[in-house]
Amino acid sequence: MPFLTGEHVRSPELTALTGLPFDDDDEVLRAAIDDASVPALLMSMVHMTGDPGILDRLPRPYMLIAMDLQGGMSEPDKQVVRDKAFEVAREYRDRGCPPPFVPDEHQLRVMLDVITGGQVGSELIEYIAADLRVTDADQNGPPLASTARQRADFPVLVIGCGEAGLLAGIKLKAAGLPFTIVEKQSGVGGTWLANRYPGCRVDIASQYYTYSFEPTDHWEHHYATQPEILRYLRDVMDRHGIADHVRFDTEVVGARWDELSATWRVRVRTGGGAVEELTARALICAVGQFSNPVIPDIDGADTFEGPTCHTADWDDTLDLTGRRVAVIGAGASGFQLVPAIAGTAAHVDVYQRTPQWMAPNVHYHEAVSDGARWATRHLPYYGRWLRFVSWWPIADALDEQITIDPDWDTGGLSVSAGNQMIRDMFIAWMQAFTDDEDLLAKVTPKYPPMGKRTLQDDGTWLRTLQRDDVELINDGIAAITADGVTDVHGVHRRADVLVWATGFDVNHQLGPIDIRGRDGLSLNEVWGDAAYAYLGMTVTGFPNFYCMFGPGTNAVNGASLIYNSECQMRYILGCIDMIIASGAAAAEPRAEVCRDYDRRSQQRLQTMVYAHPAVTSSYYKNSTGELPTLFAWRIADYWKWTRYPDPADYQLETAAPQEVS
Repeated sequence: MPFLTGEHVRSPELTALTGLPFDDDDEVLRAAIDDASVPALLMSMVHMTGDPGILDRLPRPYMLIAMDLQGGMSEPDKQVVRDKAFEVAREYRDRGCPPPFVPDEHQLRVMLDVITGGQVGSELIEYIAADLRVTDADQNGPPLASTARQRADFPVLVIGCGEAGLLAGIKLKAAGLPFTIVEKQSGVGGTWLANRYPGCRVDIASQYYTYSFEPTDHWEHHYATQPEILRYLRDVMDRHGIADHVRFDTEVVGARWDELSATWRVRVRTGGGAVEELTARALICAVGQFSNPVIPDIDGADTFEGPTCHTADWDDTLDLTGRRVAVIGAGASGFQLVPAIAGTAAHVDVYQRTPQWMAPNVHYHEAVSDGARWATRHLPYYGRWLRFVSWWPIADALDEQITIDPDWDTGGLSVSAGNQMIRDMFIAWMQAFTDDEDLLAKVTPKYPPMGKRTLQDDGTWLRTLQRDDVELINDGIAAITADGVTDVHGVHRRADVLVWATGFDVNHQLGPIDIRGRDGLSLNEVWGDAAYAYLGMTVTGFPNFYCMFGPGTNAVNGASLIYNSECQMRYILGCIDMIIASGAAAAEPRAEVCRDYDRRSQQRLQTMVYAHPAVTSSYYKNSTGELPTLFAWRIADYWKWTRYPDPADYQLETAAPQEVS
């Protein structure tokens, strides 16, 4: 494993990732350290002193806890660490901020043992080291075997310019591959441009919901709001000069594989309605799983006479002041929307099909202080460790809690001892905000924790539901009328505005796009209600075709889509390089490889909480109860499997492409 050495860590690229030199006065240092994450401070001190032994002389985190940046440490212990960190940072500054110490593999193991309480197994070291940037494994992706001249003759077309499509453009440009991104919206952002309803924000910590090569110390909130994320994506696009490669306000209608020329012929429709055909050697579909909003089939829905919209297509002209609002759905978007509009609207009725589990998270609406941003910008490797503190407790560390113990039986309330502990914690959190037994009964799910995507809560949701001008309704909807909603008990509640907060059709992510591979094979027909792809990216019968955030890649609890996208784009670039370097015209996964991966994925998912029979209304389940959208393993496994493609997994078509007249 190529750990970095001292002469590497002052490169401009890595310095921006791991800490900029500083000469600020003691007052600035003290303020930053007082606001910083203590576990991340402990690790940064090793990088500043070059002495891993310093960790033996200081208090340690009790354990990294989801949604807690302080590792469960007591206030006196945190103060001891902060005082020492102030001394270390001041001395480091006075030495002129020399290149920070980079641990070797053994030293990194010691550091990880301290920060996680011994949770990290040896098989995870290389994976974590790459994200921390103490190795260069993820810095530039796999070495390319093809030449720059060869790559210049291999045009690529990308569908969508959300976080994944933007990333594809950045990596394709860096590799010298010509490319065009086709985006139906008017700008970059994808779901973060479409979803702009009040209260919209990410439910993954900002430091993790960030390109690993484009960190930022400018996040305004620990969990960034939609405007912040959109601004970040626009800034990244500008820094990498991607806009000139994007055709905005243009929609991909369909694409077909041309066998004779070994190209994709892609039909696009411009904003003016004109249809054109573009040609590419490879096609990357980066539309993701959150691109097709769902509006349920409810009797009378088309008769409502007031304003109506879906959260994924918010009406920016909508004024809710003094109006009665009916919100259909209390999942992630309704959970964010309702507190944001309560108090502006005269009254809000929330129609909930099933309650969602809420994870305690005191930082969910919290702003990031100036001192904490300074620490991220300047303290060596502090930002990288803060990122680790943000993701480790909610991703790979939870593998046991989401696995069904066949000997555990609580009537569907939990799936294991660890899962029951999470349930108890979640319920205790809800009870801290209300003693209303009727309300607690409404908001307490009857399925095991983690069975669906867990929402983040700092108490805002329950406080909102206890307002006099908000009502949570658990009864099903019988009909929608011209002036309101009627429930199954015949109770009619008047509404001036109707908002659909009803999510997306994740099992049919292509929507109306008609992708046709060899012999006119339709991808929508092949997938049906159970989409699949090898590693979530490649499909037999569809040469030189790649998905990002494709089937089987949604790590529903805890993972960052941006991190997964980086894994995917690294692999896709490796596939393209494999084709070019081998002189092949095209490649597609072998049928047996694709089938075996899908079989193993579905088998493993059936052992996980998402498949539990008590999880009855999950939109991740298709009509037969399978879970085609979800990722079945650890993120560490995905990182390992996507480092580079194995040529043995692919059938390469070696015939040279012919020009089509």
